[in-house]
Parts: sequence; C-alpha cells; structure tokens
Amino acid sequence: MNQRQVLQVFEQYQKSRTQFVQTIAELATRPQNIETLQNAGVMSLLRPLLLDVVPTIQQTAALALGRLASYNEDLAEAVVKGDILPQLIYSLAEQNRFYKKAAAFVLRAVAKHSPALAQAVVDCGALDALVISMEEFDPDVKEAAAWALGYIARHNANLSQEVVDAGAVPLLVLCIQEPEVALKRIAASALSDIAKHSPELAQTVVDTGAIAHLAQMILNPDAKLKRQVFSALSQISKHSVDLAEMVVEAEIFPAVLACLRDPDEYVRKNVTTLMREITKHTPELSQMIVNTGGVAAVVDYLGDSHGNVRLSGIMMLGYVAAHSENLAMAVIVSKGVPQLAICLSEETEEHIKAAIAWAFGQIGRHTPEHARAVATANVLPNLLALYMDTDSSEDLQVKAKKALKSILQKCTYLPALEPLLYEAPSNILKHVVCQFSKVLPRDSKARRLFVTSGGLKKVQEMKADPGSALQEYINSINSCYPEEIVRYYSPGYSETLLERVEKYQPV
Repeated sequence: MNQRQVLQVFEQYQKSRTQFVQTIAELATRPQNIETLQNAGVMSLLRPLLLDVVPTIQQTAALALGRLASYNEDLAEAVVKGDILPQLIYSLAEQNRFYKKAAAFVLRAVAKHSPALAQAVVDCGALDALVISMEEFDPDVKEAAAWALGYIARHNANLSQEVVDAGAVPLLVLCIQEPEVALKRIAASALSDIAKHSPELAQTVVDTGAIAHLAQMILNPDAKLKRQVFSALSQISKHSVDLAEMVVEAEIFPAVLACLRDPDEYVRKNVTTLMREITKHTPELSQMIVNTGGVAAVVDYLGDSHGNVRLSGIMMLGYVAAHSENLAMAVIVSKGVPQLAICLSEETEEHIKAAIAWAFGQIGRHTPEHARAVATANVLPNLLALYMDTDSSEDLQVKAKKALKSILQKCTYLPALEPLLYEAPSNILKHVVCQFSKVLPRDSKARRLFVTSGGLKKVQEMKADPGSALQEYINSINSCYPEEIVRYYSPGYSETLLERVEKYQPV
C-alpha cells in the first residue's frame, strides 16, 4: 500500500468519525431516538472520541453527550459511571473555546438532575475548571460555565457553598456587567440560585456588590433578563430584614412598579414575588411600598392576571395588611377587598383559594371597620362554604376557618352576619351569636330588625349546652327583649297558645 492509499484510509476514517458524531448529535435532539441510542451503547462509543485528534470531532462528541445526559437521569448517571467527567474537566483547561463550551454543557446536563449527580460533578474537580472558564475572554464560554455553576448551586446549601468557596460569585457579578445580554441572564440566574438557600449565602452575594448591578437592570428591555434580575433580588430579600432593606436602599422603587405592566407574565410575577418578600418583614418596609403606590399597583395587577401568577400578589396584600390597622386600611382603600373577592370567585386551585382566605383574615382582623369592609364584599358566606366543603383540602379548610373567626370576632355589621345564623356549624355559630350579643344591647334599631328578619326566632331554635359560651350569648340576646317576645318566638309557643285556646272557656 503506497503513501497515497494510506492517506486515503486515514481520510476515510476521519470522515466516518465525523459523520458518526454529527449523526449522533443530531439524533440526540429528538426524544424518540434516546432509548434506541442508549440501548446501542452510544455512551461507550462517544467516550474515546472526546480525545480524538480532530478538534471538531471532540466538540461534537461532547455536544452529543450533553444532549443525551440532559434527557434523563439514567443517561446522566451513565456519563458519571463511564468516567467521562474527569476527561471533560481535564480538557476544559487544555482545549479551544468551542470544546470548553461543549464540555461545560455536559457538566450542566449531568448536574441538573439531582443533588447526587451535581455532587459527582463537584467531586471530579469541575468547580475549579468552571471558575477558570469564567475568566475566559469568550462570552459563550463564560455563559456555559456560569450556567453549569448555577445548576450545581440550585440543589442545596452545601453545593451552593462549594460554588461560593470556589470563588465563583465575584466572577458572576462581573458577568452581569458584561455587554452580552445572554451572559447577563445566566449570571443573574446563577446568583439567584446561590442566594436562595440561606441568609449567609445571600449575604455573600450582597458583599460582592451584586445588588447595585442588578438594580441597574430592572428596566432593561430584555424580558428574560428582567425575570432573572427580579428573581435574584427576591431570593436575597426573603431571608432577613437587613437584606430586604439593602435591596430597598438600591432605590428600585417606584421604578419596579412599571414592570407590573410588563407584557411578560413572568416578569410581572417575579416583581410581585419581590414585593411579597420585602413586605413580609416589617411594617416599615410595607409602609415604604404603600407610599410608592405599590398596593394599588398590585391590586390592578391582580385584575389583569389569572392563576398561579396571582399568588405572590395575593400574599403580598396579606402581608401588608397583617402588620397594622393603618396598613390593612391602605389595602382596603386601594380596593383590595373587592379584587380579592373576584379572585376567590375565579380561581379553581385550592392553594390559591387558601392564600386568598388567609389574606382576608389579615385584612379583617383588626377593627370593626376592617371587618365590615370584608363582610360587605359578601366574603363571609364564601369562606364558610369553603370551610364546610368536604372536597376542600385540609389547608384550605384550616385557613378559611381561621379567617372566618378572625373577621367574626371584630365584625359588628349585623346584616352581613345574619345569613350565617342559618348556615354555620356550632363552632362558627358561637362567634356569630357572640357579635349579636355585643351589638343588640346598644342598638334599638338593630334589635327591631333582628326580630322582623327572623333572627330572634332562629336564636330561640338553637340547641346549646347549659353553661356553654353559646348559651350565655343566647341569654344575653334574650335579655334585650321583653319576656313575652322571647316566648312568642320560642319553639312550640304556637302549640302552647292553641292549647290555651282549646282550654279557654268563654264566660
């Protein structure tokens, strides 16, 4: 065989390898091919090609492995068990930028599935290699490395701490300052994944100056970037008063409120999540958001949204109202109660209904005026129905019951209470009757209405144990009326009168 023929053989071999990895990489993009590829033992065939002498074959082999590993946990585990990770990590430091991007993609694809697989990636020494890749000039390599770091950090605090210890956070903060929008997105997402686990990890992110750089991007035209920015600020804010105050001090309000009208529903959702995480901490932080028009903006947002994207807005109103009478009144003045009532009638998911019930309880529990605002929105019968519905989840029943009791114990608006006399079970009924026993002694007009509406008659029909709280409330109500009126509306009185008629002998 002459030299020319030898070269032709090598050329044919290279062409075959190239065609093979390209075909596998293409097939791996379609889910219906994955099982067949797995059964054919494709992992073991791709592994040696990661060390091929031809760079494009190496890169395409890594891309194919990444697509396979991304598909399911079994294939990701096959990458780990096949000792492919050390090979990739070694090559991260040695190869060109195209290979580095593909190798980081494989590490991300393996790490995303579970804490155990993410830990396997860490144990192979991936963090140092990824952090070094974050210092590359090429933005695509930085993006791929940041993405992998974020997928490792998102699982738990221990993995997140390992990412921090490897020195990733300052480099991620530098990345959000880069001009490339895609790189900014991934870096902000990774910072969010690190900050979410604990106050200490969030503080580490804050200490690198991340808040100021994130705050500068809240009005960026790119919706996907804004999603990640608001997510990161939320994850920082949620842990403590100090961290929430640092976010507020970045002067993001009232500019943030403009994003509640953003076309992207996830931007809007993440804004309300950020507001929820800030308002839950203290009355002062809630008052700040009220002062910037935040409550009215969230009420409008609830009117324009549906389903799960409403949840954080509903909870934000509840947190604001929980802090004080004045803040609860701010929710009422901003027409929060009728909007929440609309949400309650429209939503079908039980966890959303439970959040609405909780929010009503926080609004109505302060004073008779607050309770009346909730009661006049016809909320009480709906809460009672949710509590009594056997199909309601336990959490929904508990929250509806607690909200009902909180509101009833302050409510002195009797027209809203009276329907409950006919529908409420005894454990709720006693709170309703208690309120009548407080109001009737002081209000002659209410006493008359209570008789003409049938309320007094209904009270006489109630069965209460002697000495019980309910019996005491009934006695208190009865003492507001002449004895003959009470007798007249007592069960069996008409029969007694008829007996007297029968026994009566005219003179």
